[in-house]
Amino acid sequence: MTAPIKPTSRKIIHLDMDAFYASVEQRNFPELRGKPLVVGGDPSGRGVVAAASYEVRPFGVRSAMSCYEARKRCPEVIFVRPRFEVYRSVSADIRAIMRSLTPHVEPLSLDEAYLDVTGLPLHQGSATLMANWLRAQILEHTGLTASAGVSFNKMLAKIASDINKPNGTAIITPADADAFISTLPIERFHGIGKATAKRLHAMDISTGADLRRTPAAVLVQAFGKRGQFYHDIAHGRDERPVKSERQHKSVGSETTFRDNLSVDDELLAQIYEQNADAFSQMNNKQLIAYTITLKIKYADFTQITRSHTLANAFVTAESAHYWLDKLFLDIPRALPIRLVGVTYSSLTPATQLLPQLNLFE
Repeated sequence: MTAPIKPTSRKIIHLDMDAFYASVEQRNFPELRGKPLVVGGDPSGRGVVAAASYEVRPFGVRSAMSCYEARKRCPEVIFVRPRFEVYRSVSADIRAIMRSLTPHVEPLSLDEAYLDVTGLPLHQGSATLMANWLRAQILEHTGLTASAGVSFNKMLAKIASDINKPNGTAIITPADADAFISTLPIERFHGIGKATAKRLHAMDISTGADLRRTPAAVLVQAFGKRGQFYHDIAHGRDERPVKSERQHKSVGSETTFRDNLSVDDELLAQIYEQNADAFSQMNNKQLIAYTITLKIKYADFTQITRSHTLANAFVTAESAHYWLDKLFLDIPRALPIRLVGVTYSSLTPATQLLPQLNLFE
């Protein structure tokens, strides 16, 4: 037998917007409401589904699927191209609503975040009432629905947010967690991907109960440090804090071409476009960067990167063109190219750029 899950006073909410990109498009364009909708790339090329509306999901269409496959599964599907600036703006509004409740907000992406509401006296101190208040505020101010999971740690809160989707709230209490985890398929555990799940199945581990019965030493031997994490989550232990000031390690943008490219001018134009997007994202996060990386993926799917670090930060997107040109010239050109990407790293807050700017005044 295993020890029961220990009670804890932590109160964590995981908020997840419902089919976020697709819902924004349906909100902004009434003619798309109630229709099977995919936000993504070109269905006749290499486009990928960024978001799928709930109307198209019964056909098996999901994010990260190829748009070609999505159209094959649902010939009536409507495709629209992503408008990330719009989604970022809506996301910022939603983030402001979250921070009006608590400063302890950890964004995971544009459409989901963790909130630590431990000790808050608002809404009778109930994390469930707080989650429902958040959902109601988001609906009132943006016209969009969200789903929430409430629990005593991040892992269980995230799993709970999927239980009553769309537009619902689910709670996993310490008293319920033991039985809930026992029957949970290992694929549902956050942090266990397809490759890991396959290896666990080979070890006759299919559910949380199986994972819990497996000694930590066995899991560590098979998976290294991650094995201890798998052992902990099977016992309902996840002490990771909600990090309200998330540190960005890099910011980037990339694109896959419908047809492979070989012409330098065309490739550089695409590289500059990705550079502009990456720099804009970095600027919106009020960050500066000292390192730029060019990524190239060839027609045979092999890829290569080249980087350069400056003593002073990149001040504008255009200031990176000189180094992108040099990095591009350093890339072997034996094959056509299918993808280019630009990433900024060695990031620091933009306030640290002020002394550098003063040197040029």
